[in-house]
Amino acid sequence: MFIARWQIDARFGHKQEALELMREWDREIGAKAGVDPARSSVVTGSIGALEATIENNLMVENLAELERIFEAIAKIPAHVEWGKKLEPHVVSGTSRWSILRVVPMG
Repeated sequence: MFIARWQIDARFGHKQEALELMREWDREIGAKAGVDPARSSVVTGSIGALEATIENNLMVENLAELERIFEAIAKIPAHVEWGKKLEPHVVSGTSRWSILRVVPMG
């Protein structure tokens, strides 16, 4: 099991707009790419983290599943347009992906 984490920092005063666009992505693009909303969450900085930080965390069974999702996203023209709508609300250069392995503890 892995968590694919996409992180951005919202520009000052633009966090709410960025969050609305993340919700739009889930409804309009993620759904078409086969992203299970029950295995996806969006979190923001609160205590001990930058308040501007927004993370989308997607739980996947394996890297092959993540690759299938990435391939599906690349075929959705609305994804490019969505990115153009998000760009004015994001601090340039803060977008990054992290892939984390879930370690069973039992």
